[in-house]
Amino acid sequence: MSDLDRQIEQLKRCEPLKESEVKALCLKAMEILVEESNVQRVDAPVTICGDIHGQFYDMKELFKVGGDCPKTNYLFLGDFVDRGFYSVETFLLLLALKIRSIDRKQEVPHDGAMCDLLWSDPEEAVDGWGMSPRGAGYLFGGSVVTTFNHDNNIDYICRAHQLVMEGYKWMFNHQIVTVWSAPNYCYRCGNVAAILELDENLKREFRVFQAAPQEARGTPAKKPAPDYFL
Repeated sequence: MSDLDRQIEQLKRCEPLKESEVKALCLKAMEILVEESNVQRVDAPVTICGDIHGQFYDMKELFKVGGDCPKTNYLFLGDFVDRGFYSVETFLLLLALKIRSIDRKQEVPHDGAMCDLLWSDPEEAVDGWGMSPRGAGYLFGGSVVTTFNHDNNIDYICRAHQLVMEGYKWMFNHQIVTVWSAPNYCYRCGNVAAILELDENLKREFRVFQAAPQEARGTPAKKPAPDYFL
């Protein structure tokens, strides 16, 4: 068994790695990320995942539903490690599994296109653009999505970053879909989670799953996130 395979199995048992191993994984991840562009090509078949928020055992449930790496080609849309009981372990396992993400050569700025891309949200009650309660980005309505998809020859937008109780949610006549992959978010919201599978012909299937059973979770590593994160 290689060192990487051993580390993956160790992390799956929620056992911490040595400090030297963590540094080596982070350095390897940096090598991969600096070689990638800001816009990364993703080929189908692919399984798209929304936020997992450091909910380590729920991420293991996700892999049970979607399949193990590298047999399944995953695209994680973000929010890997904040808030969950096992956020560090989740981050390290994603590194060890060599899941690639958006290029991180700089921090997200406080304004501008990258900031708006991260923080903007669709809203049924908005016509055009509106102010966002997040304090960054904007709210946008159906007319904005229709124009963007038409101008860019896009069938629909798949995004994450917002809790939806059913695991996924279509808006604006199936022009945009939110995928959420953290079941029972913050361990008290009661929602289910979902992943979106696209086959080689881009035929889509949503796979909905529940949170990992309590008896499989072990002892929490820290307190739940404060209510304002909900």
